[in-house]
Amino acid sequence: MTVRPATEEIPLARPVLGAAEEAAVIDVLRSGQLSLGPRVPAFEQAFAQRLGVAHASAVSSGTAGLHLALRAVGVADGDEVVTSPFSFVASANAAVFERARPVFADIDPRTLNLDPAAAAAAITDRTTALLPVHIFGYPADLPAFERLGLPIVEDACEALGAVHADGTAVGARGHPAVFGFYANKQLTTGEGGLVTTVDEAVKERIDSERNQGRAPDMGWLDHDRLGFNYRLSDLACALGLAQLDRLDAMLAARADAAVLYREALAGIDGLALPCEDAGGDRRGWFVFVVQLPPEADRDATIRALRERGVQSKPYLPAIHLMTYYRETYGHREGEFPVCEDVARRSVALPFFPEISEGQIARVAVALRDVLGRK
Repeated sequence: MTVRPATEEIPLARPVLGAAEEAAVIDVLRSGQLSLGPRVPAFEQAFAQRLGVAHASAVSSGTAGLHLALRAVGVADGDEVVTSPFSFVASANAAVFERARPVFADIDPRTLNLDPAAAAAAITDRTTALLPVHIFGYPADLPAFERLGLPIVEDACEALGAVHADGTAVGARGHPAVFGFYANKQLTTGEGGLVTTVDEAVKERIDSERNQGRAPDMGWLDHDRLGFNYRLSDLACALGLAQLDRLDAMLAARADAAVLYREALAGIDGLALPCEDAGGDRRGWFVFVVQLPPEADRDATIRALRERGVQSKPYLPAIHLMTYYRETYGHREGEFPVCEDVARRSVALPFFPEISEGQIARVAVALRDVLGRK
């Protein structure tokens, strides 16, 4: 028998948008300058100042940022980039864009981030860069990766607001670090991304390559290097500036929601919750992902939650087992057992700044019901 939701469906994610965002976008529309205008550098400077980093370059997506950052550290045809198989596929795809090979290594079972020891074992004489992912907003062990002595590009697309144990914000350690601003992120520009760096030459290169390879002092149709159309519009940057003004409140609301979830889901036998902060590292809450008990059917659980008015999603599939990576690189099951177990059991629950305590309680009741727990 199908269970019909008695009340409105609880969405997986929902951005916080209000009068300030509306006014900011209208101002740009009325100015008539929708791209290559003053809001882009204003957003870059405000973001860099917040993180405590020298430079930031706004781009059309986190994926675009990863691509340009890998190019900036020297990744090219035939190289290898060691990265995590437990991530959104863009982190691996960005290496493939440059005809480099993403070389996966298994993840840490607690943090779900790339395991530094496994990454070290995957390095060869063709390894040009490391691409750790701050998965679900939990800081990757950057000091351990830094000791490996290779260029690093950080995938911080899910980690705005996260802080390392030494007090440094994720994205401000000096490596190119990439943030994403899709609608479910801690801050949204609709679509968009940004690369932070302490190196002025890296910023200059990224700013040129995002704009078809044109230097700032060149004419409209003059280009001195290969480039792409990875620009972010003034409309998007105006939205980003308004979001920055409310970022502290949104981050705090996400953290509060995570506390409520921990309380509501406590004691469910076999259910693994996101790891607690430890050793001084602090998560920037992006999603609330649980791992189901080993015997649970993940896909059936998601369907049953939907019938009860709760959206959820498998989060995240193992990249190396996706069709393209199987067929192109010959990956197979069993290569990265920790990642595969986590990917098989992980489910993202509804999570956003304005989720209510009552909605979280409904999610918990529905999940207990589906799993047969009381």
